[in-house]
Amino acid sequence: MHTRTARVAMAVAAVVASGALTATFVSSGGKGSADAATELNQYVPIEQVRPTVKDPAPGARASKGSFTVDCGTNGNGKFSPDNPVAQPGIRNGAEHVHDFVGNLAITANSSNADLDASGTTCRNGDKSSYFWPVVRIDKSVRSGAEAQRALAATTPRVTCPSVRDRLPAVPAKAKRAVDLRLAELDRGYAAANERMAAGKGRIDARLNTAVLADLRQQRARLIKGISGSIAAAGGGRTSGMVSLVECDTDYDGMHAAMRHTAASVKAGLAANPQVRCPAVRDKLPGVPAQALDEVNRNLAELDRQVSEANERLITTRGQGGKNFVDNAILGPLKAKRTAVLDRIAIAISRNAARPQGLEVLAGCTVTGQAPPQSGATPAPSAPAALPDPQGPNLELPNNTGGIVRPASVLIEYRGNATSKVVAMPKFLRALTGDAKPTSRGPANARATWSCSGFADRLADKYPICPPGSQVQRVQDFPGCWDGRNIDSTNHRDHLAFADPGTGACKQGFVAIPQLRITVSYDLSRDVQTRGQYALDSFPEEDHNPFSDHNDFVNVNSDRQMQKIAACINKGKSCR
Repeated sequence: MHTRTARVAMAVAAVVASGALTATFVSSGGKGSADAATELNQYVPIEQVRPTVKDPAPGARASKGSFTVDCGTNGNGKFSPDNPVAQPGIRNGAEHVHDFVGNLAITANSSNADLDASGTTCRNGDKSSYFWPVVRIDKSVRSGAEAQRALAATTPRVTCPSVRDRLPAVPAKAKRAVDLRLAELDRGYAAANERMAAGKGRIDARLNTAVLADLRQQRARLIKGISGSIAAAGGGRTSGMVSLVECDTDYDGMHAAMRHTAASVKAGLAANPQVRCPAVRDKLPGVPAQALDEVNRNLAELDRQVSEANERLITTRGQGGKNFVDNAILGPLKAKRTAVLDRIAIAISRNAARPQGLEVLAGCTVTGQAPPQSGATPAPSAPAALPDPQGPNLELPNNTGGIVRPASVLIEYRGNATSKVVAMPKFLRALTGDAKPTSRGPANARATWSCSGFADRLADKYPICPPGSQVQRVQDFPGCWDGRNIDSTNHRDHLAFADPGTGACKQGFVAIPQLRITVSYDLSRDVQTRGQYALDSFPEEDHNPFSDHNDFVNVNSDRQMQKIAACINKGKSCR
C-alpha cells in the first residue's frame, strides 16, 4: 500500500528547545490520536462512522418546504484564494483555492453594488456567491515532519483588512479625526503582532484567541468612531465597515519552507486571473462638503469598472491571442479610470486645491503580472504578498495536486421545524465551519464529510465510501438571524444555528431559509483507500478534514428571496 508520513494534524503547539522539536497535542481537531503513524488515520470507512444526524420533528407551525438553486459545478473555472466573507479586502487571504459558483464578479474587494451588477452561473438569475475549498488528488509523498520544520521557523502574525482602502470620501472637517484613528489602528496591529511573537515555532490557540479578541474590541471601537466622524461632518452613513473589524491569525511564514511540488495529476486548468488596481480612497485629501456626493459616486464607479473587468476575465477565457487581456480589458479599463479620476480631481478643485498625481492610479494589471505602482507605502496592516496560484493546477505551497471538479453541487434553502421563515436580507454574509480549528480552536468547526446513501452520518475525517457511492461534503449554514444585521464583527454573531434538538431559534433571532450545500465527488476507490484526496487548507491546518468550511453572500433580489420564503412556508418543493 502506498502510504505517506503523517501530516501536522491536530491543534499542535511545537516549540524549539535545546535544539529539539517538541509537539504537544492540545485537541483532536478531527485528526484522531496523537500517535499518527501515517496520514491514513485521517480517512475512515463511512460504515464505521456512528449515525448521529437526526432532524428535529416538525411542529404545528413548521415550514416544511425547500427551494433548490442550480448554479453549476464551477464549469467556467472561477477559482480564487480570496475569501470575501471572512477576509474582505485581503488578496490571497485564504492561502488556498476556492471553488466559486453563482456571482461572476466577486473578489475580496467587491462592493454590494458590484455584486448586484454581476452576471451569474445560477439558472434562476440568483447572483449570490457560494464558495468552498477545492479538493485535490495528490499522489506524491508529503512529510508531516516538513510541515513541523516549517512551523518551527515561523513567527505567527495577525492579518487585518485595510480600513484605508475601504473608506468613502472623507469630509475635510473629519480628516484629522479619521487619520488619528487610522494611526491608532496601525498601533493596535503592531502591538498585537508583538504579542503574537510569543508563539514563535508553535501553535497556541489560547494566545491567538486572546490577541484576536482584544484586537477585535479595539478595532470595533475605532472603526465605529471613524464612521461617526464621517457622518457628523456631513459624509453620510458609512456601510459595510463592520466587516473590516475582524483580524485573523497568519502562519504565512510556513510557505517559505514548504515545497511547491508538481502534481502527478493534471486537471487541465488555467489560472483564473484577477484585475489589480492601485487603491484610490487612501490617496485622496479631505473632500469639501460640496463635493462629497460626486466623489463617492465616482469612487463607486471605479469599483464597478474593476468588477466588470473581472467578470470579463471569466466570460472571455480562451478568446483572442496573448495580448487579448491587455487590449480588450486592461486598455479600456485604464481609459475609463483616467476619466473618473479626472472627474474626482475636478470635483474637489471647485472648493479646494486640486489633488495632484491621481492619474498615476489609472493603470491596472492582472494577477501574474507585476503589481500596479501607486507610489504609496503600504499600510502597516497590509499583509505581505502571497504567491498567486501557479500552473495548470492552480497550486500553492503545500496545496498541490489536480483539482477535482465536483460531480454535482446541490444548493438547497430549507425550512424550520418550529416556525415559518422570513426572507433573508439582501447582501447577508454567512459562513459555516472554521478554516482554522488548529490555530483558533475547534468551537466553530463542523463535521461535514459523508458518502451518498449515508445521510444519517457525518464525519470529521475523510470518508472511504463503498463502491458506487460518492464522497460528499454536506455543509449546513446557520438558519437563524438577529433581524437587523447583514454582518457582524466576527462574521458570525448576526446568525445562529437552530437548537439541534427542537429546531427553534434562540431568543431574539428569527428563522430564515436555512442554506444547505452538498458537494459530491466521483473518486476512485483506490484514491480513497490510499488517502490521496484532501482539502486545500491554511498551512498550519495541513489538510485537516475538520477545517472544511463554506461561505455565502446573498445577492438574491428581494422579490426572489420572498418567493423562496413563500415556497418553504407553503411546504412546497420549488426550483
